[in-house]
Amino acid sequence: MREAIYFISDLHLSAERTVMNQLFFDFLAVMKERAKALYILGDLFESWVGDSDRSPFHEQVKAALQAVTAQGIPVHIMHGNRDFLLGRAFMRATGCRLLGDPSVIPLHGKPTLLTHGDLFCTDDIAYQAFRKKSRNRLYQALFLIKPLAKRQAIANELREISRAETSTKPDHIMDVNTTAVVHMLQHYGVTQLIHGHTHRPNIHEIKFDETAAKRYVLGAWHEGGHVLACPPGHSYTLTAFAAVDDLVVY
Repeated sequence: MREAIYFISDLHLSAERTVMNQLFFDFLAVMKERAKALYILGDLFESWVGDSDRSPFHEQVKAALQAVTAQGIPVHIMHGNRDFLLGRAFMRATGCRLLGDPSVIPLHGKPTLLTHGDLFCTDDIAYQAFRKKSRNRLYQALFLIKPLAKRQAIANELREISRAETSTKPDHIMDVNTTAVVHMLQHYGVTQLIHGHTHRPNIHEIKFDETAAKRYVLGAWHEGGHVLACPPGHSYTLTAFAAVDDLVVY
């Protein structure tokens, strides 16, 4: 019986990362036999310069996702900071559903806030300014009319700039701002939160206004995979795995 709901994020898939790509394909093959739903909370790809990029690798990813949704399993995808240009053509080709950031879902009956996580990194002023600009529809439209090769070159340049800046930023700037987390929990009236982005997998207990909340942080797929499995009536399991045989399945 398909009961568990699975959450992943920050896979950063690219044609060059063959080991992680195969782990993702293996994960989908196993999960499609067991999952009630799958949520991908941003940065499925290392970069996405528009749905017009139909490389063989991207077509392979689309086919793998379509094989899951074709079995009636909902796959929800949220934009991340690397793939916020995933659009309608990608969703049509895969059967996936685009999920707004942030969103609240009834996870086994409990209202749960989902977000990529970069909205919480409010101490990183420069990044938040770029995020605001890059989500502007006019900015995106002007970028998408550029030739594909030009878009790819710009994306490569931005990644190099990001790597250089990240290496010099203080550690706390790269993590969430706790006050921002609490404010969003209060705004949406929830006590359960799932996000990625920070690459710091953990389960945090939060207390505010005499309220207890939980923050589940998804891990990045660097040396292996990370998944949060949420079966009904059981504790949620945050697991790192190097092969799908390592996974606890429900």
